[in-house]
Amino acid sequence: QVQLVESGGGLVQAGGSLRLSCAASGLTFSSYTMGWFRRAPGAEREFVAAISSSGSSTLYVDSVKGRFTISRDNAKNTVYLQMNSLKPEDTAVYYCAAKLSGITNPRSTSNYSSWGQGTQVTVSS
Repeated sequence: QVQLVESGGGLVQAGGSLRLSCAASGLTFSSYTMGWFRRAPGAEREFVAAISSSGSSTLYVDSVKGRFTISRDNAKNTVYLQMNSLKPEDTAVYYCAAKLSGITNPRSTSNYSSWGQGTQVTVSS
């Protein structure tokens, strides 16, 4: 079965950086679009970033553009989220997700078939 395992979360001061990783198994990784989502306390899960199966195309929510970078290594079946200039409002549980490449909207949670368990990111002011 498909497994997605996130790591790299933690506590960081505002302005700091973290790098999240998501290791995938049980799927043909290079056939999947990968996404990062987050859920802040009391809020719904929201789209953060997505990357195409080849890595040639990326997409970000406006609030993280210029600060976060999504990337992938298909040889290692791993997707990353480099987070710089972190703000307290970035505090959330971060999830990676996988969907088969295609025309479905990569911003929509409902289009993803597999999810990780999440990793907590806390940014202190």
